[in-house]
Amino acid sequence: MNFQEFLRYVPKLIEARLPAFDAHIKMAPLERLESLKNSNIEDKNPRIAAVMMLFYPKNERTHLVLIVRNSYKGVHSAQIAFPGGKYELEDKDFADTALRETHEEVGIHPDKIEILKPFTELYIPPSNFMVHPFLGISKEELVFVPQPSEVANIIELPLSVFLDDALVVDTNLSTSYADDISIPAFKIEEHIVWGATAMMLSELKEVLKEVLR
Repeated sequence: MNFQEFLRYVPKLIEARLPAFDAHIKMAPLERLESLKNSNIEDKNPRIAAVMMLFYPKNERTHLVLIVRNSYKGVHSAQIAFPGGKYELEDKDFADTALRETHEEVGIHPDKIEILKPFTELYIPPSNFMVHPFLGISKEELVFVPQPSEVANIIELPLSVFLDDALVVDTNLSTSYADDISIPAFKIEEHIVWGATAMMLSELKEVLKEVLR
């Protein structure tokens, strides 16, 4: 989709209803469903993080940025994610966290990003994080500068590709909580995107399809 055309839908995106749990469960591993229904998450005292779902123009077409995390000793090693990270005490709010982390991880200054709205927060049991996603846009072409210590690669995903239902696949993976389980995922280029990022992508995709139809 042409980016100028996409901008015409921004007011509708801001007003759109969020499908929340109904969208999340479509891309959730079965083993995660119980934790999603868990009403006692606050008892776990989760850490807080925020991520940026950022749309921008590239060659006049609308794109969404994702990152490939570096390999490390941790549950999210080498996974596909949105730019973002942990809330720090100096952050004014969770939106500020998403902006700061996007700047740190991919080099995009907060002044270049307009936050449209928060999306539904999502609890991640393996790392005990409550993640707050934010939908943002930049109206100019961006040059990403990945932070070498955290980001192995940048994925610039065209909106038209993201909205293609052929991206959704079932695959078998071994995770931090189960071996060789079948999970729903997005297949983006050579990458399998699953878990929390896939669940947030699911909500984003449903909202976009409702608004753009």
